[in-house]
Amino acid sequence: MAEVLLVGEPMALFIAEEEGTLDRVNKFTKALAGAEANVAIGLSRLGHTVKYITRLGNDPFGKYIYEKLLEEEIDVSSIKFTDKYPTGFMLKSKTSKGDPDIFYFRKGSAASHVTPDDIDCELGELKHIHITGITAALSNDTLDTVYRMIQIGKENGIRISFDPNIRKSLWKSEDEMVSTLNDIASRCNIVMPGIKEGFILTGSEEVDAIADFYLEKGAEAVIIKIGDKGAYVKTKDKSFTVSGYKVEKVVDTVGAGDGFATGVISGLLEGLTLSDAVKRGNAIGAIIIMSPGDNDGLPDKVTLEKFMKEN
Repeated sequence: MAEVLLVGEPMALFIAEEEGTLDRVNKFTKALAGAEANVAIGLSRLGHTVKYITRLGNDPFGKYIYEKLLEEEIDVSSIKFTDKYPTGFMLKSKTSKGDPDIFYFRKGSAASHVTPDDIDCELGELKHIHITGITAALSNDTLDTVYRMIQIGKENGIRISFDPNIRKSLWKSEDEMVSTLNDIASRCNIVMPGIKEGFILTGSEEVDAIADFYLEKGAEAVIIKIGDKGAYVKTKDKSFTVSGYKVEKVVDTVGAGDGFATGVISGLLEGLTLSDAVKRGNAIGAIIIMSPGDNDGLPDKVTLEKFMKEN
């Protein structure tokens, strides 16, 4: 029995140990990647019970990922292995400025064959469902699975959060991407785009207009990530900005949005106000960009409280 349900594609991640283009780098460190896996790990480290559903290839990467999720005390009882399709993996460059280069090997992966029938969660303790636009983009089967998760949430009064997590390379066209992600967003309680994603999806660069776009479509709260300034929050009743945390040195920006989602979801599960939950999201996002991996910097409660107190 779990408090939170996530479905996604976990991948083996190879992080370059030296700067340079990926074709010229010789040394890489292996890690675990995947937006939903990052959120699952983050929530588990903060003491929440999480069920994570996917399909893995019966290969070294699949076994590695399964063991890593087990180590993080995540419920993996619904993960299926297959001999038919491989586990996806990705390469990430090392950079001292801006975002790293990323290259995926994920087309036709085991996780892209997840179906609505794979969603076999017990609803007893389920309080939150978190969805990202990545799962929706992988295949028609995974898109159907996303809508099945939304149906489960709606029918059982379970809060649903949505991070668009735009990956243009996974979609057939930008028009399809925009219409699909906005349709999913309209069915969720909380929508959490980044400011650049908001512009791509709504055509506006104004946080107020982006928030209104989703509130008018049915969202209860819109939380827009605005970089080092923090986050802008709007509900039907109020709007406010929650300031960000100072970051000493940016090591790697990948995974910051997943850390932010972890903070917001965990805060709401623990009964924090929306403002305090977003503040926690800002804190974890800041911690993540000071770490090289996508999830190795995700804090436990003691580390998180210490960081928030000191900063």
